[in-house]
Order: sequence, then C-alpha cells, then structure tokens
Amino acid sequence: MFTGIIETLGRIHEIQKDQNNLHVTVDASITNELKIDQSVSHNGICLTVVAIKDSLYTVTAIAETISKTNIGDWKVGDIVNLERGMKLGDRLDGHIVQGHVDQTGTCSKIEEANGSWNYTFEYDKDLSNITIEKGSITVNGVSLTVVNSKTNEFSVSIIPYTFENTNFKNFEVGTKINLEFDVVGKYISRLYSINK
Repeated sequence: MFTGIIETLGRIHEIQKDQNNLHVTVDASITNELKIDQSVSHNGICLTVVAIKDSLYTVTAIAETISKTNIGDWKVGDIVNLERGMKLGDRLDGHIVQGHVDQTGTCSKIEEANGSWNYTFEYDKDLSNITIEKGSITVNGVSLTVVNSKTNEFSVSIIPYTFENTNFKNFEVGTKINLEFDVVGKYISRLYSINK
C-alpha cells in the first residue's frame, strides 16, 4: 500500500529481458535502506526488490505487469518516481494507492500557469475506468486531484515542488504514463457497468 507521495527519484541502470520477464536495476539514494522482498512503487508500479548491490537494486516485472504498464518502454537512463510502502501509523498525505496500475495513458497537453503547470492526459475509455471531478488519480505513482474530468480525459495541476521532485518535468506531449484510478472511482465504475 502506498500514498502517492513520491519519496525520491531513481535512474534506470540496466534492463535485462529474461523469457517473459524484465529485470530492472535502479540506482537510487534509498537503496541502502531497502531489503530483499520489500515492495517499492516505480512510476506507480508495485515491484519487489530481488537483489541489492551498493547503490543499485533490482526488481522483476512479469508479463502481466509489462502488458498493463509502460515498463516495457523504459530505457537505461530514464528517471522513475519511487515510493516505499506505507508504514502503519503514518499520515496518509496523498490517498490510498495500491501500486496496481489499471492502464496507461498519454500526455496530450502541457500548459505553464504562472508558477504551476497544467497537464492533460487521455486514456482508453473502453476499459471502464473513470475519473471523478476533484477526486484522486495516480499518475506515474503521484497522488493528484482531477480537474476537467471527461469520459476519456482529465487534467491535473502541478505545483513547483511536485514538478521538481518527480519525473513530471520530463513529460512531453505524447509521453506514455501509468494510471491507477481511485479505488472509490473504481467501485463506482464497476457498479455503473453492472447496472447498465
């Protein structure tokens, strides 16, 4: 379980294909605090630490994860948002994030707004996921508030701190991102599809 509040950034050091799996090695400042079998959110994808050496650690993604996320597009040198699992008793500063990406989306618009940034994302509506105006959304692991919610599109506003401390600063129009929809929104969309 995560909160969507990014702890630090990591840089992809190595990617190895192994049958249907991907082994991804990350260079991060938190590596010395990690343990084997620990869950870490990488751009919103919950992955398990399988090896640690110096400032590097390795996680493995299986075919299911590769098919539902943008991990297959990652390259050596890419920057990823990192968050370790939430501790019981900590403040929930973001929202409840499972680390189970629902689908990918695409950045369709970026606007500077006098010290902040507005990003618009499009996604495939046929997968029955919805956003709710002023509800929560997780974009590459970052907990954000939805504005301008539409059937297959929504926007978020990014403050300077988030811009500087996440990989949002590397987004361009066309960037593929991971989306985890709010668990409340998921529940409502499932009810809606059942009652259609």
